[in-house]
This record gives sequence, structure tokens and C-alpha cells, in this order.
Amino acid sequence: MSKKSFILITIILLVILIFIWVLYFCKTEKSISTSSELLNTNKIEWGIKRGDNHNQPDVGTVNKKLMEESDSIYLGNKDKKVIYLTFDLGYEAGYTEDILNTLKENEVTATFFVTAHYINTASELAQKMIDNQDTLANHTSNHKSMPTLDENTLKEEIMKLHDAVKEKFNYEMKYIRPPKGEFSQKSLALTKELGYKTVMWSFAYADWDENNQPNPEDAKKKIMDNLHNGEVMLLHATSKTNRDILGDVIKEIKNNGYEIKSLDEFQK
Repeated sequence: MSKKSFILITIILLVILIFIWVLYFCKTEKSISTSSELLNTNKIEWGIKRGDNHNQPDVGTVNKKLMEESDSIYLGNKDKKVIYLTFDLGYEAGYTEDILNTLKENEVTATFFVTAHYINTASELAQKMIDNQDTLANHTSNHKSMPTLDENTLKEEIMKLHDAVKEKFNYEMKYIRPPKGEFSQKSLALTKELGYKTVMWSFAYADWDENNQPNPEDAKKKIMDNLHNGEVMLLHATSKTNRDILGDVIKEIKNNGYEIKSLDEFQK
């Protein structure tokens, strides 16, 4: 065998080996998209670092990577003055009907992430959300931290509520928010497999404690000072303050040149 032929054969073999390695790598990358083969069950807590001067917040490198991999919603297009209004609602505190009326009066819609308790105890308000063209979304049956559950239990937490809503209201939910903002790589993948899109947020504030409600003017200022393009705003519908300021907040958002859109219109 000539030296030239030897070199040619060696190059061909190297190319074949590289091709085989690339195929194996791609197959491996594809395989980890299924929840059953994911090993990362470590609990991750969603957090953001607020930006200044209405700039988008920093969600962190790890959070951003996981959100992108799972095709989740957390922050919209940086060049579009759009706000996505969402409410978490584990139980009824007496403010939701006013909130729904305010949304309708101002011709905007919001997404409400509800639990089984809410569906079972305030079904007429859940129906009103649907009738008003608001979006009903999944906050799991019992508001348990997703990463703490085994695969079967997590599926049950999601699908039991999904099926109940479908049966009771003939409504198919498609968005989900992890309770307490806690998730893992595995829970994100499992959620996606079940046909859901995870929705996090790019703004929230301390509004959830019924017995320690923020001052309305302070709350309004905090919300307005942190408006940013593509914002996914998280409010709690159990908040008296939010009920009281919502109309003014919506008007000021519009006066500042922002549109309020539904998650169905979400743009990255």
C-alpha cells in the first residue's frame, strides 16, 4: 500500500468515526428531552433581578437555559411594549368578581392559575373567567412543590385538575404555573410531555398575604416603576390591594404606551 493510499484511508476512517460520534451525540441530546430519562430532579426556585429604567430583568443563566429548553414562557419580546397579565388564585378571598369586572370594563383579559380547591369552591367565578374570554390555567390540584413529587404523583396533580376542568366546564387548559415557583429540569420536561406550556413571570411583588396587604399607592408605584417590554406580570387575586388598584394600573399601563395581551398572543 502506498503512503498516499494509507493517508487517504486513514482520513476516510476518521471522517466515519466523527460521523458516528455526531450521530450518537445528537441521539443522546434528543433522548434527554423525555422526563423518564432526565436525572436532574433538584429543586430550582424561580427568581429575577429587576432591571432599572424599565429594562427587562435578569432571570439568571440557569433559569433562562431551562426555560428555553422547555419552550416555557417567562419574558416576551424586548422590542414590543406588551404586558401579559396573570393572576395566581389558590382560593377565593372575595375579590375576584371585582377583578373580573374591572378587566372587562377596561377591555383586557388575564390568565388565572387556579387549583382544585378553587374549582370546587368557586366554580361560578371560574365559569365567569371563561365567559369573559379570560384564560383558565393550571396551578396543580393541591399546590404542592413539583420537584418534591415522584413522576406518577406529579402527573396526577396536573391531570386530575385538567380532567376536572374539562368535565365541569368543557374547557381545555394548556398553561401551567409551578406552585411556589419551584421546578426542576425533570418537572419541566414532564409538564411539556403532558401538553402544557409552563408560565413563569418577570415581575411580582409581595401581595399574597391577606393579613399584610401593601399600601395601594406604594403598590401602584412599584408596579409602574417596573413596567418593561414583554413583561409577564404576576399578581394574586387574593389581594385586596390588587382589587382596589387594578383599574388605575390598567389605565396607566395603557397611558404609558403598553398593550395588555393574552398568553395566546405571546411573542418572544
